[in-house]
Amino acid sequence: MTAEVTVETSTAVAPVRGPRGLVWAMLRVHQWALWFWVLLVAVGAGVLLWAYGPGSDAAWTEYRNLHCDTNDPSLGCDAPGPAYSMYDTAVGVGAGLLNLTPLLAAAWAGAALIGRELESGTAQLAWTQSVSPVRWLAAKLAVPAALLVSGTLVLTLLHRLLWSTDAPLRLAASSREWFEGNTFVANGTLATAYALLGLAVGVLAGLLQRRTLPALGTAVVGLLLLRQAIGSLRPHLWPVETLTHKGDYPTYTGMVLDEGALTSTGARVPDPLCAEDDAKCLAADDIVGFYRDHHPSSHFWPLQLAETGIVLAVAALAVLIAFQLLKRRTGAAV
Repeated sequence: MTAEVTVETSTAVAPVRGPRGLVWAMLRVHQWALWFWVLLVAVGAGVLLWAYGPGSDAAWTEYRNLHCDTNDPSLGCDAPGPAYSMYDTAVGVGAGLLNLTPLLAAAWAGAALIGRELESGTAQLAWTQSVSPVRWLAAKLAVPAALLVSGTLVLTLLHRLLWSTDAPLRLAASSREWFEGNTFVANGTLATAYALLGLAVGVLAGLLQRRTLPALGTAVVGLLLLRQAIGSLRPHLWPVETLTHKGDYPTYTGMVLDEGALTSTGARVPDPLCAEDDAKCLAADDIVGFYRDHHPSSHFWPLQLAETGIVLAVAALAVLIAFQLLKRRTGAAV
């Protein structure tokens, strides 16, 4: 007796595997921007790690070989050699990339992320499918924000690692103060906050212009104006410390905001520019001492966090306006 076995072949279509959904579709559409960001972070991290290791070692070796360590370390050498110049350039590149990121984020968000999709009709097509405008905009904000935060945090931590170890080298070469523009931003939470502001401004510009090139220009100009305005507030975000001294200006280490002469009544007046130890000149103007208003290095975090709060508040306002603008234009579709 022969048993007959029948093998049935299933014709059912296997389910599609792999990432799906709005987030995956956006990453696939903007994969070149994603790879550019990964490359940018990798370059910045590599440059800062080189400066932390071989770069600083070479700069110190050169410093000692030139017998600069026999001078007053607060003065350093008059002409740093090529090793220190290369090291300082590497540090500047790392900090510069962190300061450039907000502009890149604003330009890309305004042009490619929002403006191009509205101009070509891709966004409107997505809204007629299963994606609502609010979900579409939320994804456009959330995914790039997560990538920007993770990348800028990596570079900021590496910059702070370098900054915490190269203080003697900076002192010897008299370079890079903590309050200088790029250094101040790259050393704390501001790099990430400004990157998020750039994204928010770019998205809002894209929704306003709805065309690629006008959105790009509006986003970049708008961000530059905001950075200039917020940056001008920086020295005034925390109370200054005042130093006074008789006969000459007091020494200081920090960001100087104001300085001048003091009269016997305590009034602040412009420096009469008398010659050193010219008591007659000082007495004629009733000058009894000099003052300086400044922020010491201990004010770094108060200033940093105060400005970060302002930047994030402006970014949140831009996002809110963007959602309201989208709601007004799409109506019940939201």
